[in-house]
Amino acid sequence: MDIEKVIQDLNRRFAAPLPEYYHRRIIFWHDEDKEFEDKLDEIQLDNAKLIALNGRNTFMIKKLLSHDDLINNYLVYNPLSFNKPDDDWLIDIKLYSEEFRADLISMWMNEMGLVSSIAMRKQVKHYRKFFNAQIRRAKIIAQEKIPTSPAQLHMAVMAAICDINEAQPSQIIQKVFCAGLDNDNNPVYQKFITFGAQDAFWAMVHQGTGYYAKDGNIKQLAVHLLLTASTRTISPEHLTNLEKFLSLSHQAYCYDFVSDWLRNKDNQQLYEIARYVEEEVNLLKKFNQLTLDDLVNTECFPCIHEIILTKLMTEINNQIINVDNITKIVEKRRTCVWYEEFVNFYEGILQVANMQKFFKEHSAGFHTAQAREIWKNYTEDYYKMDCYYRQFQLCFQKSLETSNILLDDLFKHVADKVEGLYSHWFLGELGNNWSNVCADELKNYGKILEIPQQEDFYRFRIKNANSRVFVIISDAMRYEVAATLAEELQRENQSKVKLENMQSIFPSITKFGMAALLPHTNLSVKIKNNVLNVLADGQSTASINRDKVLKTTNPASIALQYKNIIGMKRAERSALIKGMKVVYIYHDTIDEASHTSDTAVFTACEKAISELKNIVRIIVNEFGGTNILITADHGFLYTYSPLTENNKVDKTSFNSMDVEYGRRYAIMQKGASPDYLMPVKFLEGKTEFEGFTPRENIRIKMNGGVLNFVHGGISLQEMVIPVIDYHHLRNDSMEYKRNKQKYDTKPVTIKLLSANRKISNMIFSLNFYQKDTVGINREATTYQIYFTDSNGKQISDIQKIIADKTTDNDAERTFRCTFNLKPLQYNNTENYYLVIADEQGIQLPQHEEFQIDIAFAFEEFDF
Repeated sequence: MDIEKVIQDLNRRFAAPLPEYYHRRIIFWHDEDKEFEDKLDEIQLDNAKLIALNGRNTFMIKKLLSHDDLINNYLVYNPLSFNKPDDDWLIDIKLYSEEFRADLISMWMNEMGLVSSIAMRKQVKHYRKFFNAQIRRAKIIAQEKIPTSPAQLHMAVMAAICDINEAQPSQIIQKVFCAGLDNDNNPVYQKFITFGAQDAFWAMVHQGTGYYAKDGNIKQLAVHLLLTASTRTISPEHLTNLEKFLSLSHQAYCYDFVSDWLRNKDNQQLYEIARYVEEEVNLLKKFNQLTLDDLVNTECFPCIHEIILTKLMTEINNQIINVDNITKIVEKRRTCVWYEEFVNFYEGILQVANMQKFFKEHSAGFHTAQAREIWKNYTEDYYKMDCYYRQFQLCFQKSLETSNILLDDLFKHVADKVEGLYSHWFLGELGNNWSNVCADELKNYGKILEIPQQEDFYRFRIKNANSRVFVIISDAMRYEVAATLAEELQRENQSKVKLENMQSIFPSITKFGMAALLPHTNLSVKIKNNVLNVLADGQSTASINRDKVLKTTNPASIALQYKNIIGMKRAERSALIKGMKVVYIYHDTIDEASHTSDTAVFTACEKAISELKNIVRIIVNEFGGTNILITADHGFLYTYSPLTENNKVDKTSFNSMDVEYGRRYAIMQKGASPDYLMPVKFLEGKTEFEGFTPRENIRIKMNGGVLNFVHGGISLQEMVIPVIDYHHLRNDSMEYKRNKQKYDTKPVTIKLLSANRKISNMIFSLNFYQKDTVGINREATTYQIYFTDSNGKQISDIQKIIADKTTDNDAERTFRCTFNLKPLQYNNTENYYLVIADEQGIQLPQHEEFQIDIAFAFEEFDF
């Protein structure tokens, strides 16, 4: 500061009114750097005397100010500094005096609100280049906490360089990592060097993580930090020859650092760092030597997912399918970070476990004597195997969209095992027994007796309905897909949903199934242009004529196409159904996909479920509909693996007597006797034709067309037609008012089981219990669980519970979580809280009060 400006400021200070009870003003001018020592002679004050300390006149000045002259104002020039207040003879006078500084460092410190101490001034001088720009000083002022110690100032400067407002070591280190692992090409670290913060950075790193090297290396820090963090969940003895990277005394800080970053949405950079560390120290090879139990609780390295999956797939390929072990491991791993990258492999393996469990429960086979008993078993139990297979194939197909060199081939081998279990055992055993027990009834009656028939659908369910009925017909939606749809409709809507079934007409193909669902007294066939046409009471049942057939029975009827109405404006589609009592909506997603690609079928099933739920919402919300029936024209058989010649029958024995045939059916002239085909009475024998079908899941040889997706035959997958009876419940309906708890969908809740509310270790475990089973009106919920202090600040890592158990067994609905407290100072007289919060934020978080009594010596960062 210019000497003239100094004199003006001092005269202004001495001219200012005195504080209350003061009779004069004493100002100590601190100038430890003696920048103005040679300018004292130039200073002339209007209303004060100038005296200068020199280290030898302290007593004389003390006597002057406290005894000899108690009237005049004084400016005391002080170039001295003391390490301890006790060494300063004038400390008592300073306490009631005022302070003045005129050097640049002091001005900066005053601007930023920094404590004026020797240690702080020393560091501000050290960072003179950094503080020389007002914009950088502003970053210090803008931080959440103004530094009061040299260590805090170091961190504040580093935080400002990193463009963060909270000077926390973990955030600074994270920012450095995100800028790159190469020191020379890391822009943040290079700024540390530019402004002289690199030594402070490595000192901070050493205190927190234990990492030390003469020349700090960001790559080596990454290895050290992640490996040390992993020792919280994996025994250090499993990291032999890597001891130089470990600092077990700093394990808590390293784990806390990694855990917080893992749970951050922005953790992709950590993923890349973890991959670098894996390769750098060859973790894949080392961890491959460990057991599944050794690895299952560790999550900071993505390769652990790959190792666990490799081990499980290898066991499956070796015919070792431990259902309980697979279920337990998948349940644990799906709460880990980066699970989504491997979700298709994990969920696929889980479906293998479900299929194996089904196999064990039905290992004796499906030897039932009555067809209607097998039908009943299929609609209540056996269909689940079709569902498991569909879910596996969905995962498998999705896994092919990305590439993982370690897992792809293994998963393909698993798919082969699944084909053997599903195609050869399930379809083969069930199909063989079903073909045997239903053969006579199909031959004599063309149907299984005592089972509702598709041909009676309109007569029994639509004709005499008391209110408007909406019918959604989804082409090729087989029973197991409808079961999933019914479950989701029940859970997601305020409704009463019932899944029923009926037997398809033969052959189970679109033109016959769609005709059977229309109103009619008699179905017949007619050959026109070499094509077999299906007639309802003499009328064509082709898609363009279905509206006419409906109106013949009830003029207040209409047939619509889903793909048309979904694109209409709300007013347009509402106008279409105004005044209509029967509304048929035709939906074709599954069957349409089968014409494109065999592998697209199960993906189309998922899409169909979503679309059907959407059209239900439109019917309820826009059309005011409450009674909806969802059904299909036919089901289908699907196997991923290509069929061998043993799974096909030749049509050479048709002897040119065929009228129409497909992979799974043949309509032939009277008197035909094809080899290897079962006779099925065709349209009650009222035509000039006869029907035949292959047994089990065998196909008829044909040129072209698809082989994996077929229908038309008499397998349960083709013949069992779902009927979802959906009734929307309005808030004012008596049914809803009486059974509100039954129909209101709520998330399942979890409860802390552990009785002890006192924590005495930094690492501890607690047990939790899922109070409700996931079912009709209880939906799966994901919870995040952690501890906070009384101010709501998180003090532990976050554990996740996916509460989706469907079992009634209480013991199987329990969860055990291990928590790690952050390395903080805990007070055994204060309250801490366990927080149980659902991820969607639908429910208010639960809070359980705890005490923490840990003799943990927490040290503030001081370097």
